[in-house]
Amino acid sequence: MAVNHLDNLSQTLLMGPGPSCVPDQVYSALSRYTIGHLDPRFIAIMDEIKKRLQTLMQTENSLTIPISGTGSSGMETCFVNLVEPGDSVLILKNGVFGMRMEDLGTRLGAEVEVVEFEWGTPIHVEKVHACLAKKNYKIVAIVHAETSTGVMNPVAEIGELLKDNEALYLVDTVTSLGGIPVETDNWHVDALYSGTQKCLSCPPGLAPISLSEKAVETIKSRQTKVPNWYLDLTMIINYWAGETRAYHHTAPINMLYGLYVALGIILDEGMENVFARHRQAHNHLVEGLEKLGLSMTVAADSRLPMLNAVNIPEGVDDGQVRTQLLKKHNIEIGAGLGPLAGKIWRVGLMGHTARTENVDRLLTALQDVI
Repeated sequence: MAVNHLDNLSQTLLMGPGPSCVPDQVYSALSRYTIGHLDPRFIAIMDEIKKRLQTLMQTENSLTIPISGTGSSGMETCFVNLVEPGDSVLILKNGVFGMRMEDLGTRLGAEVEVVEFEWGTPIHVEKVHACLAKKNYKIVAIVHAETSTGVMNPVAEIGELLKDNEALYLVDTVTSLGGIPVETDNWHVDALYSGTQKCLSCPPGLAPISLSEKAVETIKSRQTKVPNWYLDLTMIINYWAGETRAYHHTAPINMLYGLYVALGIILDEGMENVFARHRQAHNHLVEGLEKLGLSMTVAADSRLPMLNAVNIPEGVDDGQVRTQLLKKHNIEIGAGLGPLAGKIWRVGLMGHTARTENVDRLLTALQDVI
């Protein structure tokens, strides 16, 4: 008989940069009977997912759908559909995920200009204003919640700068959606993408996106074909809209069941209540860490509640602490990336994980292993 490695799995308290803990209702949804991706019953579920995403994203954009793939597929979907060779793209970068935007824009042949800020600090609105005064861009791209550093960037303020600008405003909300307010329309965002495995507390595998009418018109007026067939929205949209649906690819049916339920859980709790729960868990963590003699990396007014960067004390072995937390206490936290590797831990309080009892469990475990 073949070895079944699944028998070795136990429930881990996921307090890293993702994935987050998944509610039992979502696990139950994932195990429901698979039906056809063009079955009218499934189309009804798809339509309700769109409505729930529009509510959570605070948008009336009709093109608001989940892409088949993890959060990175959402990023790639936005870029490959909106960018053509030679387009001028401004990337506002202060972490790993801004770096990925830069890489993708370059691969697509865009003229990419990067304004870089120190990791652990937010984007400076004044510097962005100066860039916009000097040059016209087709796209201005920013990460709302920079997962690599725990910084919340001023997306709303930069949106104000762009509201009367011809540039498309592209925002990464992979870590922010479901944990803090995301106001797509009020912030004048034209293209937004996220992921299911963070504050939505659904397993990784889908990337919710939303595109404005301005962005859709940009896609329709392309001079070249979208260079990625699987993520070509000109075809995918025909599966997600209309009285009759056109087959493009086989949707991940059971994953969409999971997202349907995960979104329902958030909306049933109430968005404001969910955001308050994340903030409460964050505050509880900060207070507890201070009592242990640990400090936060990011200034208080720029911290994310769902992704907390914690300074590693001098003389403490980063890898050994994370290993002991996992092996001895069954708790996962994340390591630092890039210039912050070995200097910080990344503690996730995302979605279902964001509860004070989970924070207490982590604080007790940290006291034991440090």
